[in-house]
Amino acid sequence: MKSRLILNGKSAANPQVRDAVQKLREQGRPLEVRVTWEDGDALRFTREACADGIERVVAGGGDGTVNEVVNGLMTCDENSRTALGILPLGTANDFATGCEIPGTPYEALELATGEAPVPVDVARVNDKFFINVASGGFGAEVTTSTPPELKRLLGGGAYSLMGVIMALNFKAYSGRLRLPDLEQELTALVGAVGNGRLAGGGKVVAPQAYIDDGLLDVLVIRRFQIADLGQVAQEISNLTAKGRFVSYHQTPWVEFSNSEPVPVNLDGEPNTFENGKVEVSPGAVGLVVSHGCPLLSENRPKNNNP
Repeated sequence: MKSRLILNGKSAANPQVRDAVQKLREQGRPLEVRVTWEDGDALRFTREACADGIERVVAGGGDGTVNEVVNGLMTCDENSRTALGILPLGTANDFATGCEIPGTPYEALELATGEAPVPVDVARVNDKFFINVASGGFGAEVTTSTPPELKRLLGGGAYSLMGVIMALNFKAYSGRLRLPDLEQELTALVGAVGNGRLAGGGKVVAPQAYIDDGLLDVLVIRRFQIADLGQVAQEISNLTAKGRFVSYHQTPWVEFSNSEPVPVNLDGEPNTFENGKVEVSPGAVGLVVSHGCPLLSENRPKNNNP
């Protein structure tokens, strides 16, 4: 089986990655490497891999690299779409962490090039795809505004620090939310649509999400006052669709429209939307994860009803 590693250029000199690639080659696993230089390279390399009949691409980088590779896969014909493995090398690695993909290069590449893929869902906002989480409002501003230098220095903790700083001057956004069984006006601080569970450096935003259930998990936190913090905390710990400040829905699609453009992060990549539809494509990509991956519905706890 031929695999192709699409490696973020920032990690090209990583000695652990080089050693892992060499070791796997010595074991007889054909593994080619393509190194990105600028935006769009990972997308192009992914399309080339599908056209070349490569059986597996491995996204080597952070959530942004995974997102670009997924967008490349979704623009390929379904019959020629290669499977996806992940080598987590970014700051947060939210999707890989949620899937419990190993953090060391050799173990991650060994999994990515050795195990059989499973069909997982891919979501889309208008014409842009994501595999993990789309987060809007306050959370998206934190991710976008965190300086790269701070990310390198503090890792995932940089997002928490920026969150504290920005919370001193956070902004709520007004708009309309529409689901198959609900339509409402609201003013929200945070909105997240999860296929995966983690965003913003390991924060759980969609605790009931699975990547193969054909559903999106929608979390909304409405504007509240300091005096309401206790109620907000209680609703976050007991998520329902009818919370006063916090609501949680599972749905195949959701539409939103806002009174002004809202910052939205797709797998950590900054975008801006004023309105759109988020929908899921069930089983669109074959993903290589371990059999015990907690984001697979087959591993749902027995007392956790669908």
